[in-house]
Amino acid sequence: MALYFPAPPTRKWARCSASAAAFACLLGAFSAAAHADDSDYSASYRSCMDKASGVTASMIDCIGVELQRQDQRLNAAYRQFQQTLKPARRQQLQAVQREWLQYRQANCRFQGDPDGGTAARVAGNACVLAMTATRARELEQMMPVR
Repeated sequence: MALYFPAPPTRKWARCSASAAAFACLLGAFSAAAHADDSDYSASYRSCMDKASGVTASMIDCIGVELQRQDQRLNAAYRQFQQTLKPARRQQLQAVQREWLQYRQANCRFQGDPDGGTAARVAGNACVLAMTATRARELEQMMPVR
């Protein structure tokens, strides 16, 4: 996801401090997580991110803890969904899931550009979290209603 910052309408932008601009970049980079529905994330994650106050290391810690939760959710949804499928469809799901994992890895590595500084690091981690939460929701919604 490319971040787009339009040209400022006035010269006031030039007076912004470097730290304010860096904070704005961090907030913009974190918007990569907007792909997942906010309800996909735990209340403790939202609280953790509020307390992080834009501090990169704290944000990455929050993302890491939530990623563990979302990864468990994804794995549970995958196993449950797989049990509802016939063998041929189960193989298709396995192939799709492997391709999705490769895509998530490539996409989020791109967003976490090593030359992009701390904002890119947050964006890369937020990308993995958002894509994992979204995929978990997709698998949950594909399961037949019992």
